[in-house]
Amino acid sequence: MKCYIGIDLGTTNSAICTYDGENIRIWKSPEQNDVTPSAIFLDRRGNKYLGQRAYDNAARNPDNAATLFKRFMGTSTPIKFSAVDLVKTPEECSAEILKTLYGYLPEEIRREPETGTVITVPAAFNQMQKDATLKAAHMAGIGNVALMQEPVAALMSVMQRRRGNGKFLIYDLGGGTFDIALAESTGGRVDLLAHGGIAMCGGRNMDRLLWENKVRPWLLERFDLPVDFSVSEEYRPLIRLGLWAVERAKIELSSREESMVTLSEAEIRMRDLGGDEVYLEVELTRSDLDELIEKQIDDTIQETRTLLEKSGVGATDLDCVVFVGGPTNYKPLRDKVAFELGVEANIDVNPMTAVAEGASIFAEAVDWSSQKHERKSSRGRVESGGSLPLTFEYISRTPDSKAKIAAKLASSQGDGWEFQIDSPDTGWTSGRMALRHGTIVNVVLPKSGENRFNVFVFDPQGSPVSLKESNIVIVRTAGTVESITASHSLGLEVLEKLGGESQLFFLVKAGDSLPAKGRKKLKAGEALKAGSPNSLNFKLWEGDIKDRIHDNRFVGCLKIDGISFDDGVIPAGADLEFDYEVLDSGTISVGVEIPCVCASFKKETFNVYDSREGQRDYTESSPAIVKEAERELGELDAIAEKISESGVDDARIERTREKLEVAAGLDPDENDPERAKEADERILEARKLLAEMRQDHQKVFRQMELDKAVAFFVTNLEEHAKPSEATNFKNLTKTAQRAIDTNDASFNGYLKNLERINFEILWRQPWFLIDHFKYLAASPHLFTDKQHFEELCEGGMRSIREDNMDCLKETILSLYTIIKQSANVDDMYDAVNIIRG
Repeated sequence: MKCYIGIDLGTTNSAICTYDGENIRIWKSPEQNDVTPSAIFLDRRGNKYLGQRAYDNAARNPDNAATLFKRFMGTSTPIKFSAVDLVKTPEECSAEILKTLYGYLPEEIRREPETGTVITVPAAFNQMQKDATLKAAHMAGIGNVALMQEPVAALMSVMQRRRGNGKFLIYDLGGGTFDIALAESTGGRVDLLAHGGIAMCGGRNMDRLLWENKVRPWLLERFDLPVDFSVSEEYRPLIRLGLWAVERAKIELSSREESMVTLSEAEIRMRDLGGDEVYLEVELTRSDLDELIEKQIDDTIQETRTLLEKSGVGATDLDCVVFVGGPTNYKPLRDKVAFELGVEANIDVNPMTAVAEGASIFAEAVDWSSQKHERKSSRGRVESGGSLPLTFEYISRTPDSKAKIAAKLASSQGDGWEFQIDSPDTGWTSGRMALRHGTIVNVVLPKSGENRFNVFVFDPQGSPVSLKESNIVIVRTAGTVESITASHSLGLEVLEKLGGESQLFFLVKAGDSLPAKGRKKLKAGEALKAGSPNSLNFKLWEGDIKDRIHDNRFVGCLKIDGISFDDGVIPAGADLEFDYEVLDSGTISVGVEIPCVCASFKKETFNVYDSREGQRDYTESSPAIVKEAERELGELDAIAEKISESGVDDARIERTREKLEVAAGLDPDENDPERAKEADERILEARKLLAEMRQDHQKVFRQMELDKAVAFFVTNLEEHAKPSEATNFKNLTKTAQRAIDTNDASFNGYLKNLERINFEILWRQPWFLIDHFKYLAASPHLFTDKQHFEELCEGGMRSIREDNMDCLKETILSLYTIIKQSANVDDMYDAVNIIRG
């Protein structure tokens, strides 16, 4: 029994569907719901509950429960069950939900060797998150598994119900993320033209807005509670309960004009500081919700407009916008989006299950027998064999109700021969036809799924001829996705030349058709001995920012470990030949050949991509995130002043400021990893806008960078510089200024040399060494090996006490060997200013 499985592994709810080639089935939860809450609950006796029962208990017992862990996939953020002293990874939690969903299926489907499963991921997911989703599937024991992007799955669901040509949008607002996709349909075949999205933007964010602006003020007004009771061990559970009640009330607004956020005293079981029992009775109206989520929905509309502008598509070119995701059940939201975009709304699909349904349909299009789970070919052919050079060619997969079978002869030997095509399913026959090269037979495909045909050939005497192949199978699909595009650009950080600038070599660009593959020859930057615990690391960045490439998202490394080869040494400068492929889902696999040590690691069996270096623990990242935001705000203020002086009004400045102020407003002592991650995403979004402005106002930005380097030299270093350094610095400054004035591309090289002189002077100064060491020592979140970090810090403090600056230098260099690849400590000016005030 062939059966194809689709799973929507959601932030708040998940769903599972199967497709047998003809019919889709949604497998319901034990409570007979189409979706299952993505929630885990452990009671004090160790009993584990998942789904609806876990979700209901989670609000009352937050220390025993886990929800929203999908938001931390691809990070090193621990998921803690404090009440039972247990810690899980986000991948382990997701694996529990996958196992639960899989358990809804009959045993004959689960055990069928030809069963394949497609799990969806948001288009906004980065490489680390996709990698983590695959790990969760393997932990769940799901064998044949592939990933696909949620907009593609939604497209498949749309095409099952919709016929006709045209362009349309998929607006997918889920519990945790927002995805937008632009697609074009032609005769049931769909091209995904472009897609994008916003991370940390979904129903959960709406719940928090309602809590912060409606429920929390109501509680503080009526009860004697600490102003910031979110950090109170006694009152923190009130937040989880309140958010649970808020979500219920918000959902009610999908069908009513008003609702009530309610929790009784018995449900809360908590007293305020004055001894009064706490309860909730907060009125909520649609107008309240509309006002609070307006900014969030405007952000999604802006993202959609940006996508359309980059694609050269206007509102008049679109037929409709299709809404997917739980929050889009809210009609005022749909109406606002459709009105602002000027596009008709389409509600043909079930927003809650469309992604899982589409994933199951897509699963049928995957060749599960192939190692990389590639899509099945849409071209088919059968060969007659024997002395007659005859083949029949056809489209083997089509959404059409008709198909063509063409006879191909390599010579004129077919004179007097005949052929016939029959359908054993319907009894239809073409009758005998003269066998000529290029003869086409039109056949009808009466049903979805497999339609079988038999071919017969007769010699000039009318006798049947035995054929090597005589069976043709044409699959009538629900819809066919012809092209899938990359949602993110992926690039390796490489040096343009030895000692030169870093630049990005793109493996794939956003908008490129997937799958994509290629080879790239790089050189080792340092030596690596066989058996060494060290490794060669090539940083992988996600994004399109070419100037200041570290403003992109760091998503891991291509890592070659010393223990991965048996003999010899890879010398510095040795050739390394990387073979890479980016699949339909956007996941990457990379192999490498190392000729100098006769080592070869095939990407199919040994993927050298390692996502761990890019992962961040958001339970301890708040201080660093606040510092990053404040630093970016300082730069933005300077940029705004310079751009204003030039007489230009750039609206992106205020959009950038809004995002950075949100991030800078994070409490450094915040222990909520969800808030920390959201702030981190806002910084990344702001950096994209800054990169756009840097490109459009290049002269302004370059002048700022030069002025900053010169001011730092004059203020801090000139008195310590050697005469030759001071002269070289002044000459380079003049050359760099001329490069700005003439728009010379070599400016970046001159700036780098100026910064190098500054650093060489700094590296001789005891005050810098001490301050920089203290800066690193006060940032344990930047380091991978905590024990080694503490040992180095002890040694560094000893060197300071003994006034041994040479040993302190060695300690600082050793600290940098264990610093996370994703740590943003490249700007020495900021590091010094943070310490020296």
